[in-house]
Amino acid sequence: MSNAQKLEPVEKSRIQSVGLKTVFTILDRWGCTPEQIQKILQISRPAYYKYRKRPEQANLTHDQIERLSYLVNIHGCLRMIFENPRNVYGFMALKNDNPYFNGKSPLEVISTGQFAALYETFKRIDVLRGGLW
Repeated sequence: MSNAQKLEPVEKSRIQSVGLKTVFTILDRWGCTPEQIQKILQISRPAYYKYRKRPEQANLTHDQIERLSYLVNIHGCLRMIFENPRNVYGFMALKNDNPYFNGKSPLEVISTGQFAALYETFKRIDVLRGGLW
C-alpha cells in the first residue's frame, strides 16, 4: 500500500486543496486561460469553477495529482534557473525554437492536455538546471 493510499480522507483532501491552490496560482502567473487550465489539469469546466471557489471539495484522480506534481516541479525548476520573477513566470509563454517545441511556447505544448506533453516539457526544463539545453 502506497503512502497516498494510507492517508486519511481528511488529510488527502487537505493535500489536494493545497496542491490545487498552488497550481492555480502558478498557472495564473503563467498567463493561462481557464480553458488552458482545464485541459492541462484534465478537469471539466464545472469542476474548474467549483475547485476555484472551494479547492477543499476537489476529488482528484491519480492522473490529476501527478499533473499537479509536474506543474509544481516545472515551477521549481524555473525558480532555480532564473532569479528574475519576470523570467520565472514569463518563460512558459515564450516561443521556443528547440526541437521539441518547434516554435511553440511550453505553455502551448502543455495546453494540449496530453500527459506526455507535460512530462516532456518538465524533462526539457529540468535539463536547463544543469545547463545542458
